[in-house]
This record gives sequence, structure tokens and C-alpha cells, in this order.
Amino acid sequence: MSATKWSKPPPRRVRAIRDRLRLVYGIPQAKPHGHPIAELILTVLSQSTNDRNRDVAYLALRERFPGDTWVRVRDAPVDEIEEAIRPGGISKVKSARIKSILRAITDTAPGRELSLDWLSDRSVPEAQDYLTSLPGVGRKTAACVLLFALGMHDVPVDTHVSRVGTRLGLFRPKAPFEQLHDTMLEITPPDEELEFHMNLLRHGRRTCYARRPNCWECALQRMCPSAAEFMGEGQVSRGRTSTTH
Repeated sequence: MSATKWSKPPPRRVRAIRDRLRLVYGIPQAKPHGHPIAELILTVLSQSTNDRNRDVAYLALRERFPGDTWVRVRDAPVDEIEEAIRPGGISKVKSARIKSILRAITDTAPGRELSLDWLSDRSVPEAQDYLTSLPGVGRKTAACVLLFALGMHDVPVDTHVSRVGTRLGLFRPKAPFEQLHDTMLEITPPDEELEFHMNLLRHGRRTCYARRPNCWECALQRMCPSAAEFMGEGQVSRGRTSTTH
């Protein structure tokens, strides 16, 4: 799809995509867990690794620094943090970033406490601005904290969501991630941030692969302007889902 021809999808189209994804993946339910620093650290650990290695690194960090974990991590030598999170990959970079983030929170949070609980009393733009002011924290990480930990109205855009959304015409092709997040937040139906994020992510992992998307088995085939590109012109109706409307 040409970037010059792109226009923001109307709410009706977004709802249609949401409904089709809902038929395939259901409606994910997850209450905000209320631990924003934990979500922030977990998201840092997730960078450039898989979920299993991320979780192993996170649990190792918690075991290495029990009790008031984040205060102890903040005050620990960076090489001890690095050793604990080594299973997650690029531990040298991540350990320094985690320590810098925890120090920055202590220096800038109300009362100079190592806490992000106060973010729930701020507006989404204010919370986004604060989180993205922390060392190495971008919009995706900020959105994970706000959505999964605090239940605030933000939507993470990872590589899967970006890829699927772009192919479906939800995003401007080749848009920077900042713009992707702004668009995603704008088009997502209210109070459906978790559902839309999770189902687009699932679709990217299970069907809409980066190199060879399985368009023939895709429930969104008839709704996707990119399907013909991958299947060949004139073959879009060949898939087994082609009679589904």
C-alpha cells in the first residue's frame, strides 16, 4: 500500500477487524497487576530475546535480590545485576539501563521514592512523558507499563502489531514508531486496548509472519489489502476462509 494513498481507517473498519480477530482468538482478559516498576524491568529484559529467556532473567533477578528487590537492584553493583540477568541476553547493556532507570525514578518521582504507583493519578500523556524521559524507555515500554500494570488507556505497538497493522492498512506504511503508537491509540475502541493489542500480536505470531505470511489460512484475508501481494493477484479468494464475511 502506497504511503501517499493511506488514510486513517474509519471506526467501522477497525471494529470489523476487531470482531474477526475476536472470532479467532476470543477476548483476552487480564486485570492490571499493579506493579509498574516490575513491568518496566520485565519489558527492558524482553528486548532482543524471547519470552522464555526474559522470564528466566527476571526470576533470577528477583531471586538474587529478594525483599525490597528494586531498592536492592538500584544500589547493587552493575556487574551483579548483569550476572543475574545473563540468561536474557545483552546483559551488559540491560543491567546498566535497569540501574540507570531505577536511579532516575528515585531522583524524579514525588517524594524521591522508588515508586511509579503515582502515575495512575496522572493523565495518559503526562504518564507517557514521564516514562519516556527515563533512560532508554520508549513509547512501547511506556505503553506496557501503563496498560498491563496500571490499566490506563495506552496500547503497545511491538514488531508483530506494527507488521499486522501496516499490512491491514491501520498504519501509514513506514511510519516511525512514535506515529504508530499515536495512531494505534487513536483508532483503538475505548476500553479495548488490551484486546486489540493482544489479538493483533497473536495474529502476527500465528499467521501473519514477517517473511511468509500464511494468507491462505488467514481469517482476515478478504479484509487485507496486502493479501494479493503475498498470494499473487487473482488468488485471494483461494483460501479456505474466502467464503467467510
